[in-house]
Amino acid sequence: MRVLHAVRSDAFAGVESHVARLACAQVAAGDEVVVIGGDPDRMAAAVEGAARLVPARTVAEVVRAVRHWQRGADIVHAHMTAAEIACATALLGSSTPLVVTRHFARVRGSNPASTLAATAAATRVSAQMAISDYVARSIGGVSTVIHPGVLSTASTIPASERRPVVLVAQRLEAEKETEVAMTAFARSGLAGRGWRLELAGGGAERERLEALAGRLGIAPSTDFLGHRGDVTQLMRRASVLLAPCRVEGLGLTVLEAMAEALPVVAVAAGGHLETVGSVPGAALHPAGDADAAGSLLAELARDPAARDAYGAALQRAQRERFTPEHQALETAAVYREVI
Repeated sequence: MRVLHAVRSDAFAGVESHVARLACAQVAAGDEVVVIGGDPDRMAAAVEGAARLVPARTVAEVVRAVRHWQRGADIVHAHMTAAEIACATALLGSSTPLVVTRHFARVRGSNPASTLAATAAATRVSAQMAISDYVARSIGGVSTVIHPGVLSTASTIPASERRPVVLVAQRLEAEKETEVAMTAFARSGLAGRGWRLELAGGGAERERLEALAGRLGIAPSTDFLGHRGDVTQLMRRASVLLAPCRVEGLGLTVLEAMAEALPVVAVAAGGHLETVGSVPGAALHPAGDADAAGSLLAELARDPAARDAYGAALQRAQRERFTPEHQALETAAVYREVI
């Protein structure tokens, strides 16, 4: 099958990473794939030559690229609203099917103009996919839920070989609720036992969160690492991941932690219920409840054997249900339905 993915972007974050992983899995399954959009250098590193890459920073550039490359495509697959609008525009008069993946638990458009354009573009869509049941329930319309996948690791690092570090890996923005994770760490008492809190990610909230660390008394035990390109390595060394954001569509960071057999304490909301929550006895806490999160964290910290067992269960769940190969297989079934 000849597949054309499009995202209006010159960045490389969760959606672009999603596209790159899916494209590689599709190529491995025998498809020919072109990817429009994404940071050229980072996308090239992610696909490692598997797919043809076409830069597209603006909607107009996506329109031009889709008009050119769709001539040989069996399917056009758009990601996020801007690309959906661009693809619908480029495909006017064409019979090539357009499918979309919805990545976020919100309606199309960020303002009245984009909402109007997105509503019109949606009439051209042949099939809609959502990355989780949570997203599907939030966006309206008929969706096929296809969970994203991440690469599985070949080994498991036991608790005895990990550092006493609690990791938070996310953007430091208000919707991520990083303050819940920091408060949980403070109330767990782990700072007094020599544990450290590492915050990997940048954002507008950093200065406020640095002040909060001081007020909570954990500043000497907290490391603000900024944006990092080695989050996987940080996960391999850490002992627990905290995931406090209640509005994650799915949470690729959590899936990556599961792949590394890293125990996860997550909020019982959003896509976490479908990833961490798929494991019996998962360490889930009510949204915004730092006391409950801190108690779960303290329990795991006291029991290395429990951390190993929990991490292994999370890793098994990832290997069974959240792989790029499984994602590509289910995506291909949607493609076949609309072609």
